[in-house]
Amino acid sequence: MLSRTASNLYWIARYMERAETSARLLEVGARNALMPNIGGGMRNEWESVLNAHGTLNAFLDKYGDPVQRNVETFLFFDRENPSSIASCISAARENARIVRTALTTQMWDAINTAFQEVREMERTERSALPLSDLVEWTLRVCALVRGTIDATLLRNDGYHFLQLGYFIERADNTARLLDVKYYVLLPQVSMVGSGLDNFQWGTLLRALSAHRAFNWAYGGEITARKIADFLILNRQCPRSIYSCVSGITDHLDAVARGYGKSSAAQTQSRAMLAELAEMRVDHIFDEGMHEFLSRVIGDVNRLGFAVHDTYLSGDIK
Repeated sequence: MLSRTASNLYWIARYMERAETSARLLEVGARNALMPNIGGGMRNEWESVLNAHGTLNAFLDKYGDPVQRNVETFLFFDRENPSSIASCISAARENARIVRTALTTQMWDAINTAFQEVREMERTERSALPLSDLVEWTLRVCALVRGTIDATLLRNDGYHFLQLGYFIERADNTARLLDVKYYVLLPQVSMVGSGLDNFQWGTLLRALSAHRAFNWAYGGEITARKIADFLILNRQCPRSIYSCVSGITDHLDAVARGYGKSSAAQTQSRAMLAELAEMRVDHIFDEGMHEFLSRVIGDVNRLGFAVHDTYLSGDIK
């Protein structure tokens, strides 16, 4: 496979997953904003969402005060924001157009239809588009694209590059969604375990469509340690960081077998997987949740660069 074709496929997946995460962040912000500010701390929930999204400075430069309407516009419609949902779906569609012959008809139709629907929404009066509808629409079209990939594509190198894109982006995004909770944590130790604390954790699970799965796995009270174990270390959770790194490793191994050559990206992913396999929740809290998540985000970004340098740059190493 040509490196540019692999790159287009890889970025289709990354952009679709990024669009889904932007929608989930909007849902987290909306749910948390419903709770009263009773303890101080960094309690502009929309600022916390932008912080975790990595776009706070870009937003402030353009919009100023992070009020809900402006954040919705920035994260969904703003074409100047490369991580907005509209920008991501447009970029995914452009990558898909370039490699149209490498896609099934069903996959192309799912991506192209999403693109056309975004353009229609951009022409619709904003008051007619509630945030809940925007979030629901985004989650639905992203699931549809992912479903057509799983149901219709051959399990060849193109499929593996798509899956690499999904898992790398999802690992980064799970860490960022968890970090939203850090940014809105109340400073008083007494608030840990409170009703507000538990509500925020529950909101995060619902935004990840993982609330029921969490209850099946753990049951009982929602606590920070259970959440950390579920979304970071649990091998059964499809959005956990462990599951994502395991998926990255599996698909890198498949690509390496296909090309008959191991890579630095494989080495990095295996090292990350080995560390996560030995890690316990206590280790995460001893290091600090925010510090651990920041380190994971950095490791995932370096792994993404390694994948690019190895397979997508045109200089196979």
